[in-house]
Amino acid sequence: MVTKEQESFRWGHEALQLRIVLDDDGSPRLTHLGLPGAVPGIPGASVPLVEVTAAGHGRGWSGNRLVGTDLGGRLRHRTHRATRDGDWHSLTVDLHDPQTGLVAEVTYRSPDGIPVLRSEVTLRNEGRTTLHLESVSSLAVGCLTPRTSAAIDGADLLWAENDWLAECRWQRQPMRLTTPAHGGRVSNAHGKSGFAVNGQGTWSSCGRLPMGGLTDRRTGRTWVWQIEHNGGGWRWECGERDRAAYAALFGPTDTHHGWRHSLEPGTDFRTVPAALSFSADGGPDAAFAALTRYRRAQRRPHADHQRLPVVFNDYMNCLMGDPTTEKLLPHIDAAADAGAEYFVIDAGWYDGDDGGWWDSVGAWEPAASRFPGERGIHEVLDRIRERGMVPGLWLEPEVIGVRSPMAKSLPDEAFFRRDGVRVTETGRHHLDLRHPAARAHLDQVVDRLVGEWGVGYLKLDHNIDPGSGTSAHPGETPGAGLLGHNRAHLDWLDGVLDRHPHLVLENCSSGGMRWDHALLSRMQLQSTSDQQNLHRYAPIAASAPTAVTPEQGAVWAYPQPEDSLDEVAFTMANALLGRIHLSGRIPELAPEARALVHEAVATYKAIRAELPQAVPSWPLGLPAWDDPWIALALRTPAATYLTAWRRSGSDATARLHLPHLRDTAARVGLLYPSAGRADSAWTPDTAELSLTLPTAPSAVLLRITPTDSDAP
Repeated sequence: MVTKEQESFRWGHEALQLRIVLDDDGSPRLTHLGLPGAVPGIPGASVPLVEVTAAGHGRGWSGNRLVGTDLGGRLRHRTHRATRDGDWHSLTVDLHDPQTGLVAEVTYRSPDGIPVLRSEVTLRNEGRTTLHLESVSSLAVGCLTPRTSAAIDGADLLWAENDWLAECRWQRQPMRLTTPAHGGRVSNAHGKSGFAVNGQGTWSSCGRLPMGGLTDRRTGRTWVWQIEHNGGGWRWECGERDRAAYAALFGPTDTHHGWRHSLEPGTDFRTVPAALSFSADGGPDAAFAALTRYRRAQRRPHADHQRLPVVFNDYMNCLMGDPTTEKLLPHIDAAADAGAEYFVIDAGWYDGDDGGWWDSVGAWEPAASRFPGERGIHEVLDRIRERGMVPGLWLEPEVIGVRSPMAKSLPDEAFFRRDGVRVTETGRHHLDLRHPAARAHLDQVVDRLVGEWGVGYLKLDHNIDPGSGTSAHPGETPGAGLLGHNRAHLDWLDGVLDRHPHLVLENCSSGGMRWDHALLSRMQLQSTSDQQNLHRYAPIAASAPTAVTPEQGAVWAYPQPEDSLDEVAFTMANALLGRIHLSGRIPELAPEARALVHEAVATYKAIRAELPQAVPSWPLGLPAWDDPWIALALRTPAATYLTAWRRSGSDATARLHLPHLRDTAARVGLLYPSAGRADSAWTPDTAELSLTLPTAPSAVLLRITPTDSDAP
């Protein structure tokens, strides 16, 4: 619904509304984004709806920021229209620069009842000369705080460090550390930098997640954003402009990624999408909960998201890339006995005796030396099916080893190239999925594995970063080539699932190095880490729902025969509020330890139907890497499930806060391990759960059920 009053218009629904004001010259400004009926927006907010730089068209205030652009400031409102498609509300605002003929079409979308705004921008050149684009914002918002110094003083920035084996480490710091207050005699206080986060290369989340946020530590008003791009060419910045906080989200840019795009007359360019979640007073937990609901509404529907089958994978702390028929058969039996429903043969199944598999991958044929006999690998696949499980395989589709026969049979144009030379990274070439030969090769591989072999699960890994990208055509910058490949990759995934709608795809990239919603809107699961230490995995598992829906977050549970019973329960508890990726040396476990594994799987199956409706919260705050106590809660319509971890060096008792249950009588039950020693006491008026775990390390799964008939 759009309503117009004087020179402004409003759009939205009951959970989110924006207000755009038109200046006297027709310049549009987003002055309010939040709850309907809230206080009026920020008058004169200076960030335009779109920020654009191009050769010859820079910024009005030089610095490290990509806001305050000349082109963005010249864009004038032409038309706007609102539509609705099912549960989705859409607003398209058409802008025009009379000087160059540049048209910017801003499309905002929001799912009904969810306070999340999704934005994309399409630029079209209606002028007579080429515009050489250097940056384009996907979303620019200049009204994140009231226009007062006190609002900036009370604001904290949020971002997530993300490294191999140490994923999803959320940080929080006062905004004033990077946006200091200026003196009263300063006449122009825009500043020249601020806080910015960039992604590089083909790993979208190597170094930092493509996410961020801003929260008011006094009121709980919070924004959390994500850039929905499956490559490392992205940037966001958050700072102060005209005394209010702004955020601007970008795909690749010239300054940071070597990206430029020549927008010829009559052509257009579309940005990568970005989304912004809002909570009026619920803090980061409420903003992440809204983002969780949005991700479910926006992703491709798939049966896996409701069934949540238990997956056994032979890699982590198990066969570690060395599968053979002899080694796999006992693990298949043990996995089936434990209740697994998928069994995935991980890396190494194609590795022969020719000097190692790393630089020879690409043909994806089974190694006869690993799977001897007349049936070869099909003996193993048949055994998996006989034990009632669906077989799966590991695949790294985008790479071709330099020793692979495919490196010679595919044309040079099918690979990443720079200056006419194939890119080589750690013994591998990288396919450019814009090229039909590259696509045809991968389609043939997938159709053979799925259609002929009966594989129902593919773990799609990606273990190299080939740098800035590819220059496939004269004049194409590597950053532009990388963006083209990223989009072709998404299109290829859509084609795979169109042909094989029941196939389950796991998104893996050296653990969580490509953890983004662009891929997760297609693929069914996300590998959260390659972390082998069960104690270090706890903060990763607890933080995972910030970046992926619980039903998509695959967490390793890998019991070892040398583990204590408390440690077996600990590693199993890591996965109980996500997706169980069972592994480890289960055939070697003692009976008591194996019973704990079986109990964990049975417990998970008893609650998994509720997880696709659950939203997360963190009763002890977002976990820090070395926190002695960690907690994750999932709130469902009927109950709250809570996993609590106590690591070594901590007090035996912790106090956990569950504000959504304030003033609610509740029953606290221990679900796992059933024989565990956990003492708890619930205080309704303070919404506080006192929990004692006598030993460390230890972990438990609790269910908290309201006992009042009208409780939430």
